[in-house]
Amino acid sequence: MALFKHNKPEAQPLREDSTGLPDLPFLLLVVLLLIIGLVMMFSASYARANWDTGNSAYYFVRQAGFAAGGLAVMLIVGRLNYFIWYRTAMLILGGSLFLLALVPVIGVTVNGAKRWISLAGIRFQPSEAAKLGMILAFAAMMAVWQDKMESFRYGVLPYAGVMALIAGLLILEKHLSATLIIFIIGAIMMLLGGTKKRWFVIGGLLALAFLAIYLSTRGYAGSRIDAWLNPEADAQGSGYQGLQSRYAIGSGGFLGLGLGRSRQKYLYLPEEHNDYIFAIVCEELGFVGAVGILLLFALLILRGFWIAIHARDRFGTLVAAGLTTKLGIQVFFNIGVVTGLLPPTGISLPFFSYGGTALLLQLFEMGVILSVSRWCVNRDNPGRSKA
Repeated sequence: MALFKHNKPEAQPLREDSTGLPDLPFLLLVVLLLIIGLVMMFSASYARANWDTGNSAYYFVRQAGFAAGGLAVMLIVGRLNYFIWYRTAMLILGGSLFLLALVPVIGVTVNGAKRWISLAGIRFQPSEAAKLGMILAFAAMMAVWQDKMESFRYGVLPYAGVMALIAGLLILEKHLSATLIIFIIGAIMMLLGGTKKRWFVIGGLLALAFLAIYLSTRGYAGSRIDAWLNPEADAQGSGYQGLQSRYAIGSGGFLGLGLGRSRQKYLYLPEEHNDYIFAIVCEELGFVGAVGILLLFALLILRGFWIAIHARDRFGTLVAAGLTTKLGIQVFFNIGVVTGLLPPTGISLPFFSYGGTALLLQLFEMGVILSVSRWCVNRDNPGRSKA
């Protein structure tokens, strides 16, 4: 907090009583994707839910409850003055790092990886909170040091230090995909913030060296790479999930088998309602339905960057850009894994994959972007505040 005591960004958001309205296209796209995601999650999960609990609607009811709560959170956060996140950015980052450090001590192991913490019966990944904390902290620092970003001291050192600290904690979790996402988001924000481009060349070389060393020394990640490159070599073992996912996508064809008519969801494809739900989407809705959903995600991401470009101040721009980048990267990683373009990463599909706390956080982040949109500079919309 002391970092920002005597420094302020170039512009202040308007008063709390501003009549600016949240961005309607962005809001409608989020709600539409959420509704489609709930429908597909129910379709993909009811066989697994019946097998696990005897109640075919078990996972859907839980997800729908979190979705309702998440929508309320999004609308409330969307009404807040987003400058509150400027003032609390370092506290949020510090809290997320504390939770991340607790994972090796009290974390819950799932599928051979310890990445979750369970508190009061609620299980969540601190790595997701760390991504949010990093985005807010980077945006706050860049807003203060906007005229110094070309120097190493203010344009590289603090951000590299934060990313290295988060990456070190994630490595203890064997969470390579989250580590890569942290570096990608951080690098993009640094580029937008004004860091000199020569530092990205050096950073890229260091990242490649780290990745090579990590893959050669960590058997867990290496086995996933092998299964991705040659799944047929162990079709009933490490390559099973990838092959079943491709079978689902291929059987969907151009128009799909029809909503609810997937065959792979009947306990053939693991994580069919979670990380691999897009394979069920392809099987039931076909190429046309899958492309339609990807277009909705593309429109949402483009609208998020539109909000960032038209934000009233530097902090708002960087927050909206960082959160939109995070959303886009997660969609790309998930679709890449499901289609076989990328090795398995454990990254869920926003608004679709099962997971209540993850959905709550995603909708919270969408609320922050909506909050920024209330003060966008848009001369074509008289309902918006003007700078």
